[in-house]
Amino acid sequence: MAKSMQLAYPVKLDAREEGNVLVSFLDVPEALTEGTTEQEALAEAEDCLIAALGGYVNERRNIPRPSPARGCPVVTLPALVAAKLALYQAMREQGVSNVALARQLGVMEGTVRRLLDLDHRSHIGQIEAALKIFGKRLVIAAHAA
Repeated sequence: MAKSMQLAYPVKLDAREEGNVLVSFLDVPEALTEGTTEQEALAEAEDCLIAALGGYVNERRNIPRPSPARGCPVVTLPALVAAKLALYQAMREQGVSNVALARQLGVMEGTVRRLLDLDHRSHIGQIEAALKIFGKRLVIAAHAA
């Protein structure tokens, strides 16, 4: 069975003396945020996680695998961000540079750079085409909230 990359990261919520709620990620220590309520803190957590993982991409580091939730709340990445991270990780695992992937896709290197930019609104079809080069297929599932 093929290895899948599921990106739902468990978080720890800590009530602070000043009344705020601190959110920390068990697997991404660089991602810290807070809110005035638990709900607000969790709403901020997704952007915080995306920014931290974008730092991993910029620094050419492996994306940490999420730990099992074990009863903790989780933050799930948006589908486009998860697809970009899967592409980034596939490139790292197979030692393929942006330039080499661009050549295989028949595009400019800047296009590949944008495919890996977590803040860029790339077309999912381009990411699917790139993943296919690595023998991977994008699968999206919908679950009850």
